[in-house]
Amino acid sequence: MMFVVDTNILLYAANRDCPEHSACLDFLERSRNQTGAWYVTWSIVYGFMRIVTHPRILSRPWPANGACAFIEALLASPGIAVLAETDRHATVIREIITEVPDVVGNVLGDLHIAALMREHGIGTIYTRDVDFHRFPFLRVVDPVSGRGN
Repeated sequence: MMFVVDTNILLYAANRDCPEHSACLDFLERSRNQTGAWYVTWSIVYGFMRIVTHPRILSRPWPANGACAFIEALLASPGIAVLAETDRHATVIREIITEVPDVVGNVLGDLHIAALMREHGIGTIYTRDVDFHRFPFLRVVDPVSGRGN
């Protein structure tokens, strides 16, 4: 099964101080060791790097080179790839906005990820971000609770 791993799962896996750490780290390690395809996007990668290095968000922020090393190790995993826009991207964005007209503001970042997933035929995202439930064509799975829609 193909799936996307969202920013918050990477953050929890990397941050030993949060209660979700063990569950997300276990999930990420299982993902890294599977033979099937799984994905991130560049917006997920940059979101991780932005938050993990931010001194107002983490009590012990990472140096930028530490964040890069984490991402490099992640991208060296078998089966992982980074989703990129296709020539259909603008059309897919328009389709989704027509289907889900209340996608505005901060949810536009999630719209980008959802559009990339639709473009590439990927229907499942592992995340703790409830905003992804707005997109009825996605299966949203929380690896901490194990629940999915």
